[in-house]
Amino acid sequence: MKRPSTPADVDDYLARLDDDKRVALSKLRKDISSRRAVAYDGREKARQGSHRGARMTLLSVNTGRPREVFANGEIVRTSIWKSPREGRVGVAGVNLEGDEQSDLSVHGGTYKAVYVYPSEHYAYWRRELAGVDLPWGVFGENLTTEGLLERDVHIGDRVGIGTAEFQVTQPRQPCFKLGIRFGREDMLKRFIESGRSGFYVTIVASGDVGRGDDVRITERMRNSVSVADIFAMRMGLDESPELLRRAASLDALTPSWREHFQSRLLSL
Repeated sequence: MKRPSTPADVDDYLARLDDDKRVALSKLRKDISSRRAVAYDGREKARQGSHRGARMTLLSVNTGRPREVFANGEIVRTSIWKSPREGRVGVAGVNLEGDEQSDLSVHGGTYKAVYVYPSEHYAYWRRELAGVDLPWGVFGENLTTEGLLERDVHIGDRVGIGTAEFQVTQPRQPCFKLGIRFGREDMLKRFIESGRSGFYVTIVASGDVGRGDDVRITERMRNSVSVADIFAMRMGLDESPELLRRAASLDALTPSWREHFQSRLLSL
């Protein structure tokens, strides 16, 4: 099977899953369907303030530049290796100061300027990857946060950190370089199955960020879809027509993702 390196390759990978994986996905679909049964007003209450009063914090700012690594018999250029930074780090344009993407056809740019990953997921990965060193930034994230989970963050939400402001654009759709970072060919599969995607943001207002900064939701996007639900739909784990229609109409969603959902909507 061709190694998945682009969103289209990941789609092909998902289409060719073996029987065991299909069983696992079936279980995940049932779990997601169960969550769909939660009353809408309950979800809205959680959306509008389930974490109100709980502090959201930036635990680490991580940056990295392109490097060449030898993997699977070839030289691969990647920027997935990130290191924690001390002090204030500038935020402007489509990057954090000191950060640079290797392949702009699938990483970086306006809609994927900064990658955010919840620190809460590290406990899960330490159980799953026993004995593996997992410093902040190991998943390639620029911002490691606390209190900002995919189920509570919606496409189009605005997030203030330090003196900068960001807008949520899409979940992460992993590529083969995640497997290179961990030295495991099954890491892509594990990441997708976990549902712990993290999310990308675009830079709305320049500024600077630093470890220990408060994280603030500065604006909630009305009638949006959570990062968790968008990821589930993109990975084929949820087929809710109502959510699909909402996703297909989200202006803040990365255009390629919005077009994907619009195409699926037309096929219903």
